[in-house]
Amino acid sequence: MSFVAEFNVLPLDILLKRSQTADVRAVHESLGKPHPTLADFAQLISPAAGELLEPLCRRSQTLTRQRFGKVIRLFAPLYLSNECINNCKYCGFSRDNAILRVTLSVDEVRREARALAAQGFRNILLVAGEHPKFVSNGYMAECVAALHEEIPSLSLEVGPMETDEYRPMVAAGAEGLVVYQETYNRDVYGEMHTAGPKQNFDWRLETPERAYAAGFRRLGIGALFGLADWRAEALAVASHADYLLRHCWKAQVTISLPRLRPCAGEFQPLTSLGDRELVQLVCALRLFLPDVGIVLSTREPAKLRDGLLSLGITHASAGSHTEPGGYTGAGKEKIHKTERGRIVELAENASEWAATEGRTTNATGQFDIADTRPPEEVAEQIRRLGYEPVWKDWDAALTT
Repeated sequence: MSFVAEFNVLPLDILLKRSQTADVRAVHESLGKPHPTLADFAQLISPAAGELLEPLCRRSQTLTRQRFGKVIRLFAPLYLSNECINNCKYCGFSRDNAILRVTLSVDEVRREARALAAQGFRNILLVAGEHPKFVSNGYMAECVAALHEEIPSLSLEVGPMETDEYRPMVAAGAEGLVVYQETYNRDVYGEMHTAGPKQNFDWRLETPERAYAAGFRRLGIGALFGLADWRAEALAVASHADYLLRHCWKAQVTISLPRLRPCAGEFQPLTSLGDRELVQLVCALRLFLPDVGIVLSTREPAKLRDGLLSLGITHASAGSHTEPGGYTGAGKEKIHKTERGRIVELAENASEWAATEGRTTNATGQFDIADTRPPEEVAEQIRRLGYEPVWKDWDAALTT
């Protein structure tokens, strides 16, 4: 049985109602349990639990230190391509957006990775839009193989593939796969994804299991907050992670909690998840799933990130760029513009070619980041908090 079958019978409506009607007494009971259930998790993300945020934070901090120590694993995303055949209303890379696009060559990818390595990174997430013409499994495997000697930990965030398509990437040296369901609400999912293979909700939901079968040792999932009710999304992603821990037990599981950020297309969030609620959610996840990694990206502002780091976070990005070539300007000579999936010619002096302050390339990013601090500044802040920034925690030599 896959998670799709389990997801289809989850009593999410009942759990959501329990969350909405919980009282402080019930929250206290859930907070004191050594092994909370999904029903307890519903209590811990309730409005009533928001009144007990301080004890929730203390418990989360204690559990995180017990399970992971006082360390934060640092990583950086490396965008390979912003070409995409999907229409996703909330994404800057959406096919119909009129943006400047490029796909980096393998040599250009190596150039970007070396720039990240010079900043200290040994954990890199390779990210690309979904476009079979530009981003094939052969291209991804070649990129991984080119970087593997210098970057010991490589993960992928690309369009879902079959198990056999993932195997060459694992063989080349990729150890992790990240795939966000975006929203676990089927109706909202259908409204947000209007064209392309990403329309298939179940296919995407089963992706981590196919990745596990292919040999990935890290699996990352998440929901994009701003599309549907945040408590319903939290219940779904928590149950998904719990399933993966039980059925893909040889892999490490991480959860990301990204909130929508401004991007091309100017999509406005449909729902909200406030800062205080985000803190509550991080802590509730830690109590329910003490052994999952929790990822914090540069979507969030510096002050909030600094406050969250010691409460349950285990992984954090730093110095991020969400456009291909963002670290070195690689690929800027072959950028082109598309409108509704078609390449259009730009005049030599068109405004789109004007340099953007603080950026090395004109390629369009997936979204705007909020924490623009350089990696070493983030690492120093982690040290000031009494934690250790970890740039490398894995090497293939450990299993050869």
